[in-house]
Amino acid sequence: MPSLRKPSSTVIDNFLSRQHDLSFSYPTVGTTRSEPPSGYVVDHRRVCLGRGAATFDATCAALRRWEHFPAWTCVHSPTGAIEPGVVVAPMAQVFGLWWLNACRIVYVVDESQPVRQFGFTYGTLPGHVERGEERFLVEWLDDDTVWFDLLAFSQPNRWWGWVAYPLVRQQQRRFGRDACAAIQDAVTRHLSSDARSNFSG
Repeated sequence: MPSLRKPSSTVIDNFLSRQHDLSFSYPTVGTTRSEPPSGYVVDHRRVCLGRGAATFDATCAALRRWEHFPAWTCVHSPTGAIEPGVVVAPMAQVFGLWWLNACRIVYVVDESQPVRQFGFTYGTLPGHVERGEERFLVEWLDDDTVWFDLLAFSQPNRWWGWVAYPLVRQQQRRFGRDACAAIQDAVTRHLSSDARSNFSG
């Protein structure tokens, strides 16, 4: 849903209320757990954020606060919870317009074996310009490195999405690139803040 101004909290809450009980807008729900389905465009980015428990914890905290979303985007989450079934509103300012979308969290990853992982996936609802699924994951591997992994599959959910598809793809690639930069910045801030706190303490 595009608008010239950033939607107010009331507008967003009413939008999410209408979307809340609707079904996902795509049939292959949860397939980011294994392999994305055919017929969709797949975006996959992966970046090393550092090493050790402090980096892993800082990245998990950033994900819970949606700090992996770049400055030209944001997410409205009425409850703030990262739980299956929670409906949220990702927004982006593109081409001078604010685009309001609806997604539902499909599943949460919180595992210690075979590697330590935390993250979540959300899928699109009918009130989204695209249809598909996106997973945000942090992994702490055996070599002590910590990685942020973004995996998405999508296709247009509106006729004009197909017409403007080259521009849509441009923005999707931009989001993937900027999300990796945003999570790196957020982790650096968290680690610097912790270091200052420990020093002053």
